[in-house]
Amino acid sequence: MKAASQKDLKQAGRKATGDGTSSVNPGTAAVEMSGGMEPAEPDDREVVLLAVTGMSPAVLTETIWALAHPVDGSPLVVPHRVIAVTTAEGKRMLSRLFEPSDALGGAAPWEALRTALEHEGLPVADRLRFGRTGDDIRVITRVDPTRQESEELADIRTGADNEAAANFLLDQVRGLVENPDTRLIVSIAGGRKTMSALLYACMTLVGRETDALTHVLVSEPYEGLPGFWFPGQPGGPVMDPSGVRHDPARARVELAWVPFVSLRQFLVKELGRKPGTFTRLVELCRRQIRRRSAEDLKLTLDTQRSELEVNGVRINLAPAEMLMFLFLALRAKRNEPAFPSYKDALDELNAFREEQRELAREHPVSWRGAGSLQGVWDEHDLARAVASVRQKLRDAGGDASVLSDCLPSKGRCSLDVPGSLIYVR
Repeated sequence: MKAASQKDLKQAGRKATGDGTSSVNPGTAAVEMSGGMEPAEPDDREVVLLAVTGMSPAVLTETIWALAHPVDGSPLVVPHRVIAVTTAEGKRMLSRLFEPSDALGGAAPWEALRTALEHEGLPVADRLRFGRTGDDIRVITRVDPTRQESEELADIRTGADNEAAANFLLDQVRGLVENPDTRLIVSIAGGRKTMSALLYACMTLVGRETDALTHVLVSEPYEGLPGFWFPGQPGGPVMDPSGVRHDPARARVELAWVPFVSLRQFLVKELGRKPGTFTRLVELCRRQIRRRSAEDLKLTLDTQRSELEVNGVRINLAPAEMLMFLFLALRAKRNEPAFPSYKDALDELNAFREEQRELAREHPVSWRGAGSLQGVWDEHDLARAVASVRQKLRDAGGDASVLSDCLPSKGRCSLDVPGSLIYVR
């Protein structure tokens, strides 16, 4: 086929949008900015569509049709590459895209889509690269804990499956956004809700501001209708399970551009390196947010009055609360690392408790001589003290409530505040 001219593409864009306002450039990604939802500037980068899919492979053809037929005035897009992330069962369903169908005049759905777009004069040559290979259909894998062998995930049913899916999706997104010559469009329309939520989180964590996140909207009764692939498909009406026939041309298929806040630059600048797993990246992001929030705090611990002051707001602490907070505050001032769990902190905490009891002999009426500090502490004692202080901070509101997020949490036993902002007297 002769390559479409710029005039042809503009005409195709007017036909697709119906109002003649779409600006079309065969080299543009034509996506919305993640923050301000403004159309991206045209460029020559390769456009990659990354989509999660499940039991409905039509999500892929519907998304591509919607990209090529924008209804909101956005420039049309025909991706250079398409990558589907799915489960082993989803891979089986995707094979239907390449199977000839009598309902489509003997064409396979993917072939019919390419042909329909080509007949409209849209730029299909050297685009829509997709097939049955592992580079095109990427099946989520996990490691069998007993045999330590990699295996394809049949479905996402357990917490371990969810973790495997999160790490796999993060690897896929990261591998694409690290290439400066690509622009990424992500579809969260297919697959389980868990997959869509995880993919959205991955884009928030490592996606670039010039990448885009989408969801395809299909009018009734065409959404999920067996045999419906896209509005321009050949073969005539499609029959639903009740025997009613529906004309595909009457279907309305459009994209919803989903805004997301890109934390990529924030993380790269602050961390200086790329972390490994999805869970680790989330925790590192949370830590940076906590520490940024804590930069506006000034903490003063009055060891004589057993009192915590947060930006002028004073909070009285019980002896057990004071012990816990002082222990963690001094570690933060010395820039000592967080304990990975409450249990790991107990030996040093109990040694510190004994030190404070010795000081109580010099000051018998101080908090250090309280009965709650006499016995050896266990995890429950520490957890109760943390929970009690957290509640007091939240009840105080304002800046004090911000500090509550810096107290120990699952997987981290520390006061996550820069030591330079903590004063002990």
